[in-house]
Amino acid sequence: MRTVIVWWDLSGSAQTIESLRTYLVDESVAAFAEVPGLRLKTWIADPETNRWGAILLWESAEAAAQPLPSRAAELIGYPPAQSHAFDVEATVEGVYEEAQLAWRGLAFPPAADRASPS
Repeated sequence: MRTVIVWWDLSGSAQTIESLRTYLVDESVAAFAEVPGLRLKTWIADPETNRWGAILLWESAEAAAQPLPSRAAELIGYPPAQSHAFDVEATVEGVYEEAQLAWRGLAFPPAADRASPS
């Protein structure tokens, strides 16, 4: 397994965390749901430092090397300030109440208020 972490500093971009959140809902989340070998992608943001990024968990290094359906660099106007790939030493799932992990986060309405994606 392989993990990739990317970060952008948005201070030089016309994009904001809010505008990128719209991009997630309108395009990116659905596109990444179809990527072979991708186990999980988590988009992350830090409003205090105006940073935007993602953590990707891949089945293999080969899967992590494929072209991705992302327009983030195009929209932001430059590549990520940081991009690092790591081997995964171990994984675990803890005890949780929500069985479905997909389609969660600030970009989406609370689970009780939304229909499941088709």
